[in-house]
Amino acid sequence: MLDDETSVDNQQSTITAKPISPLRNGVYVAFRQVLALLGLIMIAVAIPIAFLTPVIPVGLPIAILGVVLLGRNAMWGRRWMESVLARHPRVERFAPNWLMRLVFGREKRDVHPDGR
Repeated sequence: MLDDETSVDNQQSTITAKPISPLRNGVYVAFRQVLALLGLIMIAVAIPIAFLTPVIPVGLPIAILGVVLLGRNAMWGRRWMESVLARHPRVERFAPNWLMRLVFGREKRDVHPDGR
């Protein structure tokens, strides 16, 4: 009798673990791409806002939020930002450590004084 109860418990535990449906997975991927595009738009909008409001840095939080959305939700966005940082390594020194860990999952790289 005891063996029958454990087999019923094992069957119930396997029944409750449902795989993610393809529709749900597709919606999840589409939502992440929309968030990445929103991040890209926020970066593009932050540049003119930063020039229009030089005294109050309104564009900076918008740009930071856009970078976080883009880097966390799209692989193409993360690769694009990594290529920008590889081409212009001095840009990375302006980013705080928490932002680098949040977006890229790594610490900041050391930048040589001569810019290499």
